[in-house]
Amino acid sequence: MDYSWLLIASILVFFMQAGFLCLESGQIRSKNSINVAAKNISDFIIAAIIYWVFGFALMFGDSLGGVLGTNLFFVGEQQSPYQISFFLFQMMFCGTAATLLSGAVAERMSFMGYLCIAAILSAFIYPVAGHWAWASNYQAANQGWLEQLGFVDFAGSTVVHSLGGCVALAAIIVIGPRIGRFDSQQELPNGSNLPMSVLGALLIWLGWFGFNGGSTLVMTDQVPLILLNTCLAAVGGGFVASLCHYWHKRYVDVGTILNGVIAGLVAITAGCHAVTPKAAMLIGMIAGVILYFGSLWMEKLKIDDALGVVPVHLFAGIWGTLAVALFADLSVLGTGLTRSDQLLAQLTGVLAICGYSFGLSFLLLSLVNRFFPLRVSAEDEHLGMNISEHNASTELISLLGAMNKQELDGGFSQPVKVEPFTEVGQIATQYNKVIKRVHSEISNRDSAINKFKFSEKRKSAILNSSMDSIVTIDLSGAIIEFNPAAERTFGYSKNMVINKNFIDLFILEADREDVRENLAYKFLSAQGLVRNHRNSLNLARHLASEFPAEITITGASFGSEMQNEFTLHIRDITRQLKLQEKLKLLAYSDPLTGLYNRTYLMDSLTKAINHNAHSDQNVLMFFMDLDRFKKINDTLGHKAGDDLLCEVATRLISVTRSTDVIARWGGDEFVILFIEAVNHGFIDDKAKEILNVMRQPLALEGRVISIPTSIGIATAQPGITTAAQLVQQADIAMYSAKQHGRDNYQVFEAEMGDQAARNFNLEQDMRKGIAAKEQFFMVYQPKVTADNQLVGLEALMRWQHPQEGLISPSDFIPLAEESSLIIELGEFAILTVLRQMRCWLDSGYEKVIVSINISGKHLVSDTLVPYIFELLSRFDIDGSAIEIEITEGVLLTDIDRCIEVMSDLKSLGIKISIDDFGTGYSSLTYLKRLPIDVLKIDKSFVDECATSSEDGKICATIINLAINLELTTVAEGVETQAQLDFLAAHSCNAYQGYFFHKPNSAQVIEKLLQREAVPA
Repeated sequence: MDYSWLLIASILVFFMQAGFLCLESGQIRSKNSINVAAKNISDFIIAAIIYWVFGFALMFGDSLGGVLGTNLFFVGEQQSPYQISFFLFQMMFCGTAATLLSGAVAERMSFMGYLCIAAILSAFIYPVAGHWAWASNYQAANQGWLEQLGFVDFAGSTVVHSLGGCVALAAIIVIGPRIGRFDSQQELPNGSNLPMSVLGALLIWLGWFGFNGGSTLVMTDQVPLILLNTCLAAVGGGFVASLCHYWHKRYVDVGTILNGVIAGLVAITAGCHAVTPKAAMLIGMIAGVILYFGSLWMEKLKIDDALGVVPVHLFAGIWGTLAVALFADLSVLGTGLTRSDQLLAQLTGVLAICGYSFGLSFLLLSLVNRFFPLRVSAEDEHLGMNISEHNASTELISLLGAMNKQELDGGFSQPVKVEPFTEVGQIATQYNKVIKRVHSEISNRDSAINKFKFSEKRKSAILNSSMDSIVTIDLSGAIIEFNPAAERTFGYSKNMVINKNFIDLFILEADREDVRENLAYKFLSAQGLVRNHRNSLNLARHLASEFPAEITITGASFGSEMQNEFTLHIRDITRQLKLQEKLKLLAYSDPLTGLYNRTYLMDSLTKAINHNAHSDQNVLMFFMDLDRFKKINDTLGHKAGDDLLCEVATRLISVTRSTDVIARWGGDEFVILFIEAVNHGFIDDKAKEILNVMRQPLALEGRVISIPTSIGIATAQPGITTAAQLVQQADIAMYSAKQHGRDNYQVFEAEMGDQAARNFNLEQDMRKGIAAKEQFFMVYQPKVTADNQLVGLEALMRWQHPQEGLISPSDFIPLAEESSLIIELGEFAILTVLRQMRCWLDSGYEKVIVSINISGKHLVSDTLVPYIFELLSRFDIDGSAIEIEITEGVLLTDIDRCIEVMSDLKSLGIKISIDDFGTGYSSLTYLKRLPIDVLKIDKSFVDECATSSEDGKICATIINLAINLELTTVAEGVETQAQLDFLAAHSCNAYQGYFFHKPNSAQVIEKLLQREAVPA
């Protein structure tokens, strides 16, 4: 009979149902074991009914465009014995795919919700995906669309296992993790019966022989090799997975071995008929690695997969399907594809089936969950699904219920019911013994408390009323009296300390020998604790904490027959010291951050400088300023700014020593004073450590930001540098760090002082130069097409200093940026350019678009748009004749404000250009929101675009991006023919650079305009 092998294989696959039941039952908590059994039998019933009615028809019926079948409903009446055997075999596959879900959603999904998922998979997902890949298995000419592409999945690594894994992933995402699964305070147990889980894995392994071997559909010569490959892959997966776990955790985990075996079985399923045994072993071993690290990744993402279904079946299934193209004998596959084309076909199949399975199941489950919750309540989850879902109970649950009732009622006198001849009965018996002993102890405690109360009433009035602790000891240190104040102070009752040694109990270990010596001399020695004096000493109290105390000792002698006694009057002076410390703190600390303030820092610095003059000890200062702190204050508010300053203080404390002095200098400036163990290596290491800790992300008012910091470093020269000079030098070095791009550190050098003085003078001269309106002027650099046709000009500012001559914009623009002068320079540039444009227009030249560079500070000011509007009206120039250029970094300040201003400019007809694009934080997120017209490619990319593949790709990417966004591109710094050829080949629109024109005066540009006006 040609169908006998199919029937045997079907029976073997059916054994996998028992395997999955045992595996899951053993690896979940016993309070959910009945629910597991109910799910495993029920999902098979649901899957079998649906598959019989219409699932088989959708999967193997006459194909509708290779997407799904259209006949063969209600199988069995019209089919031959072989066809019925084929149906039974495929029905087992459908049941297996449905059962995979159970392990993933265990312990928190309702029974009805689970059946709903099983029905969705059996009805809408598995048959359709199966038709795509396997439709011709029943009717040779009836191919699904994936089969037509050459997709091969022999026994279902993807069609069955990855598909089931995708549905499982969608389900666990929708219902969420088990309570306490990712709680660091507790850890869920790893199963209730691991031997049963092992039995389940072995049954699954047995069933897999039918799963893979039966997929030949008849007994052929291939079957032995298929079974061997199946076994080898399982062995390889289990071995490597256990090795990974041992390497990571240093012990062998049974659950990992079991999942490794199943991962190997899943992976080999797709190609077991077409690979060699060596390849099968390798496929299984790689599946073990994928399983282990896939499980770690799932945990990192906090996706709760109770039995590891997703890494075992989804991840390993995907790997196994792709491995067909890598290891299979292509002649055995018979697809006629090359290995690379086969890999593409396999990848297409994986993406199609997984995308369809996950997408449809996630959509349907989310919809169902919205109206019919798929998850049980938190109370039912804690109680266990045996009871909540199936109203079932066990002896253990009955015992726990009785114990819970005792806890709620507070009645421990009555024993719980004992069920004889069971393990739970033995536990109940022992518990009854415990509560009997507890009852006895409670009675003894009550008796002791009553005795203590009577003793308290007999205390003397003086001892009871004293606010100070009064302790009487004998010559050996044994405690004789201990008043109520002492009990409160030390945290011990009198009964606990009577006749015990005062020194051993309450004197700190470092002082015990000295106090014993004082006691031996009856507190009459010249040093240490002395009679009739107020002595200060730290004492210990309950739980090993200590407190400062003031101790007055009086002594009494009762004759030679009795030992001396000493009465210690002890007062806890913690409050007094805290008050003193608080007063000191108010004088020397910053009220916001809790750090030292400027007063304390200067006192400490002065002392260190004075000491440094007579020693070889170094004094080192770090002066720090938070970059762009004002923008955070303005954008997120002052409370966010205060929170940020407190976080800075916390981070600085974490990277400094207790001997270092950290102070808030004022605003967003902080100073650290280092005195001990300071050398050159320490300076570099500590500065880098501070910069790194400040760069770590911080969540503030719903945004994630970093805290870039500029650090200036200065070291005092012994006997030369004063405290004020050291602060000034560190401050100058900090400004040098800002000039070097911020978020770095600079060590003070003498040249920095000279540069600071020069910058100060330049700033003053700049202010005078702007007022004089003679020193600053504009030059213009043409923008041209590839054939040197003029399309625009860029206006560039120059400064002719009366003494120093021509000063580079790179020197004076940053200085202007640090003050309000940048806005005055910007307004000067706009006025000069528009006046010049009016002259050109009056001279009869055609309109030429001129670009004007505007700073970020000027852009977000309230004056820019009204000023431009007024000048356009004054000179009667259309807004379309000018273009505003802003650098990419400006957009990091206040993107919403930038968009608002740019939109206002656009309403005037003005074009917007982004300068230096690609050098900052290029982001499509803001690029798609901005009303811009032009992207300028920075010169740093253009320089080597024709010789460096990396720069070439960047330029090409920017141009393509601009084309897709319908923007114009302008390349800056074009200096060679090779650069021009490369950029032109990639469709760049316009060019600037010395290859065409240098920046020139308006008079020279006018000659160019004349040339452009003459017809060619």
